[in-house]
Amino acid sequence: MFFFLLNLALADLGSICTTVPKAMHNSLWDTSTISYIGCAAQLFFLMFFIGAEFYLLTIMCYDRYVSICKPLHYGTLLGSKACAHMAAAAWASAFLYALMHTANTFFLPLCHGNVLGQFFCEIPHILKLSCSKSQLREVGLVAVSACLVFGCFVFIVFSYVQIFRAVLRIPSEQGRHKAFSTCLPHLAVVTLFISTGFFAYLKPPSISSPSLDLAVTVLYSVVPPVLNPLIY
Repeated sequence: MFFFLLNLALADLGSICTTVPKAMHNSLWDTSTISYIGCAAQLFFLMFFIGAEFYLLTIMCYDRYVSICKPLHYGTLLGSKACAHMAAAAWASAFLYALMHTANTFFLPLCHGNVLGQFFCEIPHILKLSCSKSQLREVGLVAVSACLVFGCFVFIVFSYVQIFRAVLRIPSEQGRHKAFSTCLPHLAVVTLFISTGFFAYLKPPSISSPSLDLAVTVLYSVVPPVLNPLIY
């Protein structure tokens, strides 16, 4: 558990350091500019750390499932090598995920100006600046990513259904309390991360406004990494 928490902390720290320092610099120096290369790098690292965090949260859910539902097999299923391989797979998958999105987004020609309505470089706002039909490829890539996210979400929900069924069968109240205290922080982090992300990208266009978009973006990109250490 603590090995995965270390990886989650690194992902949270990277996510915060990708957006907040540049926003603070712009605020302190009363500017709002970022270079083209800097924008691409910011988008890449943000997608990399957010993707890694989501994959790590999914792996941590599997860790909880095995520890509670199959405790006698824990040493076999989640030994040190297995944990290292799963963490490496999460970081590698996040790297490929970020690389594909960044390359596909910045391949598009930007012909509607160069002003983003956001405090950092975000894919939806960059796509608004493009008038190329090639942006359909990015929309398709986003759809594939949504399917992967939905698959992980279903896995998390199914795992927690099995976990709670197993916990409720524990005869001692102390055992149930220990199991719940292990799961509830992770469940709180997952709920916060997924709910803010879903609201940011799936909210109806009718309620969209610059101020609301800014608030929602802060909600999913800054709030979860800040609150995760407090929750754990």
